[in-house]
Amino acid sequence: MSGAGPRVLVIDDEAQIHRFLGPALAAAGYEPLRAETAAEGLRLAATRAPALVLLDLGLPDLDGKEALARLRAFSAAPVIVVSARDREAEKVAALDAGADDYVEKPFALAELLARIRAGLRRAAAAAGEPDPGGVVRLGLLEVDLGRRLARLAGEALKLTPREWELLVVLLKAGGRVVTQRQLLTAVWGPAHAEDAQYLRVYVGHLRQKLGPAAALLRTEPAVGYRLAEEG
Repeated sequence: MSGAGPRVLVIDDEAQIHRFLGPALAAAGYEPLRAETAAEGLRLAATRAPALVLLDLGLPDLDGKEALARLRAFSAAPVIVVSARDREAEKVAALDAGADDYVEKPFALAELLARIRAGLRRAAAAAGEPDPGGVVRLGLLEVDLGRRLARLAGEALKLTPREWELLVVLLKAGGRVVTQRQLLTAVWGPAHAEDAQYLRVYVGHLRQKLGPAAALLRTEPAVGYRLAEEG
């Protein structure tokens, strides 16, 4: 069974997940690849070059986060962690390790397919990422990266240097969630990697200045933030 579109590698030791997702992915136009162990998943990722990977964390031969780290050593394919582990610490650890998104089991198929489409769009956009002088538009927000200017409905936003850097890091993530640690390290440096309250203050300031576009800046509770129009 295979679809005609991009390959989606499912690494999960639950046979019922494969019985459910295989036909669903094929019906949605994807070519599903099946792996029930981390070793098999890494082999398929290396030999079949999937466009996107769905990764369970509870694998029988290797913890999913370690499998993710090994995958990231040779592949830039988007990775969506699909796991029954619902603790926020697990989500943060997976995202910090290089995952692009996180979906809890049990999940709705429509939501998972939407996350897959979003992941593939972000990967395609990253392949042709705007040059440093490019202009990026997101709803009412327009950001001129070269001139370091942001406009809201045509009106210039007065951002502090930190607010600008925060906005750019979120913008360049292309709708992907960025963890608190990643944001703090990128904008303030490693010494501030644990200053979550510090980050919340600046996010609050940025939201105030975004005004009617503040809904673009979405919070992933206890995990981080993303800048995106879609839900």
